[in-house]
Amino acid sequence: MSKDIDIKLTEDEAWVLFELTRRFSDTDKLDIIDQSEQRALWNLCCTFEKVLHQDSDLEYKEFIAQRRSSLKDKE
Repeated sequence: MSKDIDIKLTEDEAWVLFELTRRFSDTDKLDIIDQSEQRALWNLCCTFEKVLHQDSDLEYKEFIAQRRSSLKDKE
C-alpha cells in the first residue's frame, strides 16, 4: 500500500503547475511555453528529492517500474 506524502508549493508554483498539467491534459503535449513552468518543475523536483526515499534494495529502474505498475489503471 502506498503512503501519502505531503509537499508544499507556493501559490504561484501551484497555479503555474496547474496550467501546465491542464494544458497537457487537453493536448497530450508536454511543452514548456514559459520559463516559469521550467522553474516550477525544477522546484517541484527539489521538493520531491527532500521527501522521497527509496526504502527498497531494488535497483532504481526496477523500483520505478514497480511504482508505475501500481499506479496504472487495473483492467
